[in-house]
Amino acid sequence: MPADWSPPQYLRFADERAQPFRDLVSGIGEVDPAVVVDLGCGTGELTASLAARWPGARVTGVDSSAAMLAATAEHAVPGQVTFEAADLTTWTPAGPVDVLVSNAALQWVPDHPRLVVEWAGALAPGGWLAFQVPGNHAAPTHALLADLCRDPRWSDRAGALAPTTDSVLDPAGCLGVLESAGLATRTWETTYLHVLTGPDAVLGWVRGSVLRPVLAALGDDAPGFEAEYADALRTAYPPRPDGTTLLPFRRVFAVGQRGTSR
Repeated sequence: MPADWSPPQYLRFADERAQPFRDLVSGIGEVDPAVVVDLGCGTGELTASLAARWPGARVTGVDSSAAMLAATAEHAVPGQVTFEAADLTTWTPAGPVDVLVSNAALQWVPDHPRLVVEWAGALAPGGWLAFQVPGNHAAPTHALLADLCRDPRWSDRAGALAPTTDSVLDPAGCLGVLESAGLATRTWETTYLHVLTGPDAVLGWVRGSVLRPVLAALGDDAPGFEAEYADALRTAYPPRPDGTTLLPFRRVFAVGQRGTSR
């Protein structure tokens, strides 16, 4: 997990990052939940959208980033939408949860299949668990970054941060984990083709996510590392004649429902 996040950088592509969340939540069949939790809520605007869908619910957003939680203040609604600081690996609910959502957070959590099973155990009868993770760890964004992290010039500080291709499960793996937890499950994958604007747009995208902890670890050497990475990204993702850049981005989705009796 990055030492801390930069909400402005993350929100630079807010619409593109929000679409998978909307697609994930559309797979949840709950009509009138009482307790809804968003684990890894980030800046909170997507958490607030859950309250708009289920106005009778008490919605709680959970995140470990102080910077992200500071940005949630404008989305809090007393008695309806609240936010709290907690580590996802140790978080436990005060009681059964009707809808538990985690959007693009589990890829930062070691041994997250075990954690998913624990979350499934926190569901109320008939409750829903839905999560989405990036499935692009073999893409050039990550492969090029991994190569540079392992380069002898930086490996002593960044080698352990090199992205790996097995950091998240594929759809079949997600299906197996949720089924093992006793949930009726549906999984799928989608590759979004994002049209990004501005110079070094793909670099700007990863600055808000996977690149952030690497730069933090490199300190004074971060500018040189980033410049070399930017050159590689321009080759892998060349801008089009109109100045935009295409970024294919695969994501993996899983939605499961507990039976109505235990």
